[in-house]
Amino acid sequence: MKISFKKIGDPTDNLIACLNKWENDPKLVPLIHPCRNQGDLESYVLITKEEIQQRLTKYHMYAIYLENVLVGEMNYTVDPVHLYKKERGTAWIAITIGEEIARGRGVGTASLKYLEEQIKKQGLKRIELGVFEFNKSAQKLYNKLGYQEIGKNKQFTFYQDRMWDDIRMEKYV
Repeated sequence: MKISFKKIGDPTDNLIACLNKWENDPKLVPLIHPCRNQGDLESYVLITKEEIQQRLTKYHMYAIYLENVLVGEMNYTVDPVHLYKKERGTAWIAITIGEEIARGRGVGTASLKYLEEQIKKQGLKRIELGVFEFNKSAQKLYNKLGYQEIGKNKQFTFYQDRMWDDIRMEKYV
């Protein structure tokens, strides 16, 4: 099984199509977006090439490939305002394994390890992330890789007819 990564510079049409597919997949939306109500879960998001180019001014984005097929995206930004623990030199990370064929096969683990290495190369020492409390598989992965819970944003996102917490985790690299 070949897993590879590519830093996103100029977003391709294929990347934009995949991001739009994943950002609007009813199975993925609750995992990647905070939602305030059922309407948020069902709303359509349109991602444009221009939006990704703008995002690239603040985010380091990487495409995730399995057997040369685009299966996900991961990114980080440095010192965003939404950090739970305001410590300078912190990378905020996010990952989406968009294609079901890539889930449960070690793609997430390999991707996070790669992203951590890229963050270290930038001289950053700390990583923070948020994971919704119902996303047990992601929590298990983050714990396995050494992330520790540092707090919660209570009643942060809507899913399955109720509000859930956003668990904040950190790791020093």
